[in-house]
Order: sequence, then C-alpha cells, then structure tokens
Amino acid sequence: MEEEKVLLKNILEFYRNGLDTEKRGDFNSSVTLFFKALAVLGDLYILRKEGKIPNSHSERFRILEEKYHGIYKILDKDFLLYQNSYRIKLDKENSEVIKKDVEQLLELLEVRK
Repeated sequence: MEEEKVLLKNILEFYRNGLDTEKRGDFNSSVTLFFKALAVLGDLYILRKEGKIPNSHSERFRILEEKYHGIYKILDKDFLLYQNSYRIKLDKENSEVIKKDVEQLLELLEVRK
C-alpha cells in the first residue's frame, strides 16, 4: 500500500530528525519534530484500522477520541507541548517525554526505527 509507505517514511524522517535536533540541544525543534511523528503515527493507526487517512488535525483527533481513546490520550497530552514550542523555551525533559511516547507508538504499530 503506497499510502502506508509514505506515512512510514515520514514518521521515520520526523523521528530521526527529532533525535538529531535533541542531541544538539534544540529542544523546541525536537519537540516539534517528535509531535509530527506522533501525528503521522496517529494517521498510520487510523489508516490500518479505518482504511483512510484523516484530512486534518481536527479529523485525526476526532476519530482517535471517538474510537481509539488510548492513542488519543497520548496525542492530546503531547499537543500542549507542541503548542508551547511556539512561545516558550522547552528543555530536555520536555523532549524526552514526547520522544518516549513516539517510541511507544512505534512499538505498538511495529514500526522499525
């Protein structure tokens, strides 16, 4: 399935770039990249369960909240960190929290790093 391949490629690109920026101490950027990986992991989960990719953040969150609450809780919790990356200086702890959630979903969806 071509859509799944694209999602997998994007997930790994965001994740790996998040790791690189985290190593440099650019925590606002790493949080942003890790959240993008989380969002696409949500899309991958929905694609595998529903056979479609959401058209927007709103649709993704709505589907996850209504049908896949465990995944929704992770994205919803980390969305605040992502939003904060625009207006405050984040630290290594913030980056580690969201990276751990990405790694949890990578494992759940059996995505190789």
